[in-house]
Amino acid sequence: MALFGKRAAGPTPLDGVDVVLADLDGVVYAGSGALPHAVASLTHAREGRRLAYITNNASRPDTAVAEHLTSLGLPTAADEVVTSPQAAMRLLATRVPAGSKILVVGGEGLTREVERAGFVVTRSADDEPAAVVQGFAPEVGWTQLAEAAYALKIPEEDGGIPWIATNTDWTIPQARGVAPGNGTLVSAVHTAVGRLATVAGKPETPIFDEAVSRFGAHRPLFIGDRLDTDILGAQRAGIDSALVLTGIDRPKQVLAAPPGSRPTYLLGDLRELHEPYPTIRVAGDTVTVGRARVRIDGGDVLIDSDGDRPIDLLRAGATAIWNTGRAIFGFRVPERLYADPFHRP
Repeated sequence: MALFGKRAAGPTPLDGVDVVLADLDGVVYAGSGALPHAVASLTHAREGRRLAYITNNASRPDTAVAEHLTSLGLPTAADEVVTSPQAAMRLLATRVPAGSKILVVGGEGLTREVERAGFVVTRSADDEPAAVVQGFAPEVGWTQLAEAAYALKIPEEDGGIPWIATNTDWTIPQARGVAPGNGTLVSAVHTAVGRLATVAGKPETPIFDEAVSRFGAHRPLFIGDRLDTDILGAQRAGIDSALVLTGIDRPKQVLAAPPGSRPTYLLGDLRELHEPYPTIRVAGDTVTVGRARVRIDGGDVLIDSDGDRPIDLLRAGATAIWNTGRAIFGFRVPERLYADPFHRP
């Protein structure tokens, strides 16, 4: 069977889309290696539309990300990668004078953008920086976090300096599993100083605004693997979204997703970008997707038919629960509805 064979007539998630904006970790790759079907599916998605990338990961500059994608078989220019440090620089320029000294907590991906924006990088609170910018890098440790805490000891409302975080993702997918992300490091500083950072990356809108503006998108589709950053951010920015189950969030999280974090499309892997998206049929408390059928009966979620594809069963179950307006903990949910046959790192 062809890799992108159609199951039936009907629109796919890509129909009418002029720019595909893809997250990276958990969507294209985990660690250094490409996820199954990602390269072929995104290469196919580029036919007739623009393909670009949005990433909260601040550890590498856009040039390094582009080189990595190119090495995986996705030829990419640096300006086709929108990073959270770039969004952070937009925010920083509105908060401190040009050429200011900035205390950087992070790696090359962040320091390069700070310098590119015309600011001066320091690693010491003793240099009296005008702001702190914090982003993820594997080498970030106690010393850098402590310097940030020293610089941020005075609250901003009392004359202290701004604190901008590139993102607050709690975790990051790696080849060996799921590891702590920038959110855990930002939380460490917050615990020390009792302040909250201003966030530039997903789920805030600056990073999406940068992408839409840069690529002149009229009808973009954003693809992500996290409900709390990717899908929430796309909704806030007014962009259609697809959640792909190859990264962080799993069927349990999908069933429990709050209204602001529910994707336009739910995909098992990126091949489904090219399949007609099934009609979701609602009749009272019963939802049918393909041959899968799920029904709500009081506090019970009942599976009338498993159908022939796990993704259709999940789509039906999620829609049935979401349509009630009730939280997931108010239901008895059969285990096979949140079974997880989908690939993840």
